[in-house]
This record gives sequence, C-alpha cells and structure tokens, in this order.
Amino acid sequence: MRLISRLAFAAFVSTALTFAAGTSASAQEKQITLGFSQVGAESAWRTANTVSVKSAAKDAGINLKFSDAQQKQENQIRAIRSFIAQKVNVIAFSPVVESGWEPVLNEAKAAHIPVILTDRAVDVKDTSLYVTMIGSDFLEEGRRAGRWLEERYKNEPGPINIAELQGTVGSAPANDRHAGLMEVVKKDPKFKIIASQSGDFTLAGGKQVMEAFAKSYGKQINVVYAHNDDMALGAIQAMEEAGIKPGKDVTVVSFDATKGGFEAMIAGKINVDVECSPLLGPQLMSAVKDVVAGKQVPKRIVTNETVFPMNVAAQTLPSRKY
Repeated sequence: MRLISRLAFAAFVSTALTFAAGTSASAQEKQITLGFSQVGAESAWRTANTVSVKSAAKDAGINLKFSDAQQKQENQIRAIRSFIAQKVNVIAFSPVVESGWEPVLNEAKAAHIPVILTDRAVDVKDTSLYVTMIGSDFLEEGRRAGRWLEERYKNEPGPINIAELQGTVGSAPANDRHAGLMEVVKKDPKFKIIASQSGDFTLAGGKQVMEAFAKSYGKQINVVYAHNDDMALGAIQAMEEAGIKPGKDVTVVSFDATKGGFEAMIAGKINVDVECSPLLGPQLMSAVKDVVAGKQVPKRIVTNETVFPMNVAAQTLPSRKY
C-alpha cells in the first residue's frame, strides 16, 4: 500500500509540474510581438514619439521589435520584411513617404500579419493592406493654420507673401499641411506663396532654406510657414542672422507644439503653433491588442489636438509632455 501511495504521489507531482510547465509555455505563446519601424530621429517630435511607443509597449507587456529607418524608405521596407520573416503578430510603422508600399504590404498580407499605420498615411489602391491608421489629421492642421492667418490679416490689404518650409518631400504631413493651407488662403488673392522648399523636417534644413529665402526675398516675406518646430527654430536662427526679427518683422507659423516651439513663442519668435501630438504609444498598443483579439477597430483613429497662439504659451508650457 505504501508503494502504491508513493507511486500515486509521484504521478500527481509529475502531472502538476507538466501542467505548470504547459501553463508557462502557453503564457509565453500569448505574449504579443510587435514589429515597429520608425521614420528616424529627425526632430524632437519624432524622439518623443519613439519614447511613447517604447514605454507604452513595456507597460502593455508587448514584446517590441524596434527599427530606426533613418528617414530612408528602403530601410523601412527591409525592416518590414525582417518582421515578416520573424513572424511577428503585428507590424506597425510610420511611413517615410506615402507611395511605394504595395509590394511589401502585400507580402505582409500573404503572411497573414496585420499592419497598423501610425502618424502618417500611405497611398495604396487596396486599403485592406492595412488595418487602421492612428494619428493626426494633417490636412485639418493646415486648414487651422490657414484660418489663423486669415484672422491675423483680415484688416490688411496685402499682399501677404508666404515663404513655406516644407517637410520631407512626398511625406503625408508635408503634402497635407501644404494642401490644407492652400485650401483656405486660395480664396483670398492677397495671400501668395512666393517661395517653397523642403527643409526635411530638420533644424539644419530649416536654417539652410531660410538663409536662401532671406537672401532672395528679404523684406518681401511677411509670413514663414514652417511644417514643424525644428524647421521653424532653424529659420528663426537664419532670420536673426540676417537682421530680421522673427515674430515681429515676419509672422512665424509652425506645427507640432513641442516644448521648443513653446519656448520660442514665449520669446515672441513664433506667433502660432498648431498641435500635432507624438504621444501615440498607448493608442497603438490598445489597437494592437484589439487586432490580435480579432476585434473590429476603426479604419482611422484621429488624435485630439488644438492650436496654440503665442499669448497662451507661458501658461501652457508647464503642462507640456514633449
């Protein structure tokens, strides 16, 4: 009887250990792996976006495979193919440019790996190649800036000459922030874009472009319309070196509403900053979990944002998270 009891106990322990091991393996199998390809680290906004994604993944218990594309589409395509080969559960990325994604997205679809876009859109005929797009409405941002300019110059006869510092050529924010502005100001002939060039969303690029604008157009420029804060800050440096007072001699319109942008508004050098929040990590992780669970998610998830004129900068800056 003792022998039988010992054998029964041994069998029980063995079964319990097997069950525990199976449970542990099952828990490991259930952990979601997300492959994320970032545009790069070209701006303070992008750095804050990366921090948001990484911290949100950790908080959500999601295994994150992160890749920095260094602003090159070929690097993003290579990263996405690597994620497919690794059989991640979900792929997410912020596309460098809008076009040229069909082949690699079709590869992800063939591998049954859902794709989520963050911050920027893609231009594809088959919208089933991605599940959802999370981020700002860049077209509306451009409209908001245009409406602010309309109000700012409503009692002035013009002409109001605009020098535009565009973002990366072919990128969604560059395309839409330009289109949104034009949609509004084209109704009033006193607004004219006299110069437009890409500064690639960087401070150095913004400074270089503005140096050329200052030499070519000088005091003809009434408005600098910069597609992000980094370029606006670079343009401010160039204007000051050229003897132009940004915020006074020239109205400066910017996007993102980063701490650097707010500091420039407090200093009187940026007149208005249109918000574009980089804190997309929590929304992304929530969408990833829903997609893996088979839940329906909206095709477009828009972040809530506003416009900050110069006069509210000082009271708002302490609450800014980026």
